[in-house]
Amino acid sequence: MPDESIQYPNDNSYAAEKVKTFPHVPGVYLMKDAHQRVIYVGKAKDLHKRAGSYFRQAAEEDPRTKFLVKEIRDIDYIQALSEVDALLMEARLIKDIQPHFNRELKDGKSFPYLQIRTHEQFPRVEATREPLSSGVKLYGPFVSPVRGALVVLQKVFKFRTCQYDIREDDPKRRFFRPCLLASIGQCTAPCCGRISREDYRRSIHRLQRFLEGKRAELIEEMKDEMRTASKELNFEQAAVIRDQLAALENLDKCGDLERNVQPEVFQMDPKRGLAGLQKILRLPKIPRVIEGVDIAHLHGEATVASLVQFIDGLPFKAGYKRYRIKSVKGINDFASIGEVVYRRLKRLKEEGGTFPDIFLIDGGKGQLHYAEEAAEKLNVQVQFLSLAEKNEEIFLPGESEPLRLSRHAWSLRLLQYVRDEAHRFAQHYHHLLRSRKLEE
Repeated sequence: MPDESIQYPNDNSYAAEKVKTFPHVPGVYLMKDAHQRVIYVGKAKDLHKRAGSYFRQAAEEDPRTKFLVKEIRDIDYIQALSEVDALLMEARLIKDIQPHFNRELKDGKSFPYLQIRTHEQFPRVEATREPLSSGVKLYGPFVSPVRGALVVLQKVFKFRTCQYDIREDDPKRRFFRPCLLASIGQCTAPCCGRISREDYRRSIHRLQRFLEGKRAELIEEMKDEMRTASKELNFEQAAVIRDQLAALENLDKCGDLERNVQPEVFQMDPKRGLAGLQKILRLPKIPRVIEGVDIAHLHGEATVASLVQFIDGLPFKAGYKRYRIKSVKGINDFASIGEVVYRRLKRLKEEGGTFPDIFLIDGGKGQLHYAEEAAEKLNVQVQFLSLAEKNEEIFLPGESEPLRLSRHAWSLRLLQYVRDEAHRFAQHYHHLLRSRKLEE
């Protein structure tokens, strides 16, 4: 029951002073009105900074927050062990309390969910705004972006996010080549039989326990499983549980949600874009990994390049790379593209990495030619294409005329997204180097 003995002033000054005592830790904050009813729940990486931001003039003037700010009379917080824990706690509290200023979440139709396809033999995990009505386990809806949380959780539980139909009795599995998520230890690669159905589903069960807020119980269960595996001399299984435990207990160090977030794409449909590219390029299967490169320079100085990586049609920030051009003097975008492509493919070849399904070059026939020459020097086969920005024409190896797609084609939109992201990343690196030079 509310404590009627508290007499609040007619403004939010009481809450504004109280929030100054909040710690600099992850958690959720609960804003209350004069009757101590929770009117808003939010999550924070830093409770002190995030909750405190509501008591500044900017929040009072912002159309999105000004009505909320006027109603706040008290505020409390619940500390969380990590930002991911805070995100899950926020969703559960909003669902249970349904605060007035979170009321948009009541239908949940336009907010993201974490969805586990439990009907599959090797359940995939995905973020979606259009959840299925059956055969899945849903968590949410979330008011905050969840793609960053998905990446962080995948580092711990190593589940798959691909669209493949993986079956235990498929004899072709042992010949399947896994994607780069397996090579960086972020997926257990059930696609090629590296993990049994039983072990994979056990890991999914652990993920579900965590998403349900049973972190402490899960850790104890895993410790018991590890001890049992050791007693039975199953040291390999014990080591797997040990590593997962360490990652789970250090979840706050697994990554920042903002840095890991994969931008949500509303102007395009990644699945349709990839299907369109498969058709256009006559590929034997839907492409999963697209890499794009771009060059940035200023008057021939500090020429740099960016390489961005997309998986299943969405940016994969961990795969982004930056290059300083070493062998090219002056302004020569063609030769610079050739150097970057050569260095990228050479490293993948030497390390036994996975080559991209599509290598997108920013430019026209000239840039494409230099990229092809780089691959020929290394004797590797890669599907190149270039996208010329002026008329959005697609140039393909061996074709004299460019391919012109409808401006509304999903495949073109996806290529534009990759190209624009490579351009943004290259420019960012270039400006960073310029600022460093000015400071010297």
